[in-house]
This record gives sequence, C-alpha cells and structure tokens, in this order.
Amino acid sequence: MKPLLHIVWLVGIGVLSAPAIAVEVPAEIAAVGEALVATVHAEGAQLYECKEDAPGKLVWQFREPIAALIINGKTVGRHFAGPRWQLDDGSSVSGKVAGRAPGATPNDIPWLKLVATPQGDTGLLAGTTTIQRINTKGGMMQGSCEVAGDLRSAPYAADYLFYTKAR
Repeated sequence: MKPLLHIVWLVGIGVLSAPAIAVEVPAEIAAVGEALVATVHAEGAQLYECKEDAPGKLVWQFREPIAALIINGKTVGRHFAGPRWQLDDGSSVSGKVAGRAPGATPNDIPWLKLVATPQGDTGLLAGTTTIQRINTKGGMMQGSCEVAGDLRSAPYAADYLFYTKAR
C-alpha cells in the first residue's frame, strides 16, 4: 500500500507545479520577440461604479481590480488599481493597455496586452516589458445600475504572463 501512496503523492506534487497549459494567443495581444519570465494566476474581483455615460444614462463603469496573485497554489502577491501587480519579493510593475481580445464568453473580461513599467531593479518582475492577461473567467458586471456612486464587484480569475525583451 505504501508504494501507491508515494505514487499518488508524486503525481499530486507534479500537478501543483505543472506549468500553465499552452494557449493560442490572438495576434492583438501577442508578445512577439519577448521571453516569458513568470505566469501568475489571479483570483479576485473587478470593481465597478455606477456612473453616467456620455448620453447621461447610468451604467456600470470599471473602477479597479483587486485580486490575489497565486503561483503553485500559494499566494505570492496582489493585483490592484493602476493597474499594478506587486509580489511578496518586493517587485512590482504597472501596465498600460496596448491591445485586447474578447474573453471566451460575454461574462468574461477581455484578454489584454499591457506595456509594462517595472518599479525597481530586483525581484521576479524586474525588467518586465509586457504583460498578458489570458484565460479570463467572469469579471463583467451584469445588469443595470440605478444609483450614481453605487459600487459592485464581479468575481473573476485570469492568468497573467510577464515578459522581458528576448536577449
């Protein structure tokens, strides 16, 4: 019986540390000529505020993300307004949207390509030049809003890929 337990334990460890499954990324968000440095899973919420749009109608407008950043099942940092990603090793990076592709369903926030600005010279995210958000699940606010200033959240999950310039 012990050999079977060892096999199950080893298989379990392999699953926890397995790299993300390769996904075909749309051209609009491709990181051409760049080297992947890290893949981080995020679980959290997209926050929305009820505001008037240009014609004066109340609609849910994206305000900010708030999410835990996870590697191999362990929380290693956070994602928040900016947008910004900050890891426990002290490294952080902010991003500006440079491309987008639709999520798999209307309930999924779009996949993104962001131009990165690293904050500091050390840690896993140091030197990051591009960030991709892929494999999104949820995050879109559904329904109408009726009171300006109301805040709501929509749960989401995504994978963030961090790249540097290839050498």
